[in-house]
This record gives sequence, C-alpha cells and structure tokens, in this order.
Amino acid sequence: MKEKNGRIAVSMEEIAEAARVLRAGDNILLSGVIYTARDAAHKRMAALLDEGKPLPFPLPGSAIYYAGPTPAPEGLPIGSCGPTTSSRMDVFTPRLLDLGLSAMIGKGGRSPAVCEAIRRNGAVYLCAIGGAGALAAQAVRSLEVIAFDDLGCESVKRLVVEDFPLVVGIDCAGGSLFR
Repeated sequence: MKEKNGRIAVSMEEIAEAARVLRAGDNILLSGVIYTARDAAHKRMAALLDEGKPLPFPLPGSAIYYAGPTPAPEGLPIGSCGPTTSSRMDVFTPRLLDLGLSAMIGKGGRSPAVCEAIRRNGAVYLCAIGGAGALAAQAVRSLEVIAFDDLGCESVKRLVVEDFPLVVGIDCAGGSLFR
C-alpha cells in the first residue's frame, strides 16, 4: 500500500493483508481483478457450494462487487456499474467470508452477522458511491463474463479495475461508518 492522490492505493494482490490495517473512513484506490455478483448470482453460488462444486472464481484474496453493469457503449469495456444495496447479500456473506473472501464492495450498512464475519476473518467492506455508476465505470479496464451468462447484467463478471475510488465502510477491528 502506498499513498496516491491523497488516498491509499491498494492492489488486489495485497487486499488480504491490507484488509487487516485499513480502517473505517479510509479513502482508497483499488486496482486489480474483482468479480461482480448480485442476488441471483449469490443464490447460484450458494447452491454450488451446497452441492460441493467449485465456484466460478477463487474466493481466497478476492473481492466481490455488488453490481450489475449495463451493456458497454461502443469502444468501452463496460457501461454504468454502480453498487447495489449490499444488505441483500447478507444471508450469503458470512459463509463466503469464512471460505476466504477478503473484501466486498457495495453501498449501505451490513447485518451484525456480516460485521462479525468481517471481524472474524480479517476482511473489509468497501463502499462505492451510489448513483455514480458512470464514475465507477471509468476505473474499469476490462470485463469478461465468467459465469451464469443467462442472468444478463447479474452474471458473474471478472473486472480489471485501476484506481477504483472507494471508502472503507466496515473494518475488521470493529470500525463502521454505519453506527
């Protein structure tokens, strides 16, 4: 981690380590591979886990962005990709954190069970600016659908982001912007 433009620059390669020192209110610029998954994708991922099957991406050291990007305009990798309300994924999140998920990106508060799982696993919850999907899209360098293509905008996508502006919403030391 280093400072860049008054924010903390964090790469996905170091997110697991960074999650242990980031604190609620820290402004970061995230770079690297992240995955999108919303409600429908989370339900399917839970079913895969229940069946003992692998997920479409490795959880350890990963970040899930709760977003359903719109189709890309010509010449761009992605359309608008703002965050969706994170609490809709709360029923699935503790299990994913216990399996190694390091970070989640979304908007809004989280349940006590998710906050405890964040603490227990040394993870972090990052907040993107709601209503600013066009701004978030500017950080996306590439997009690839990797699972559940039939879900359309809610399919699981592999995004490569560069300097994605985020705020630490909940940290693993118990800090939260939502209390």
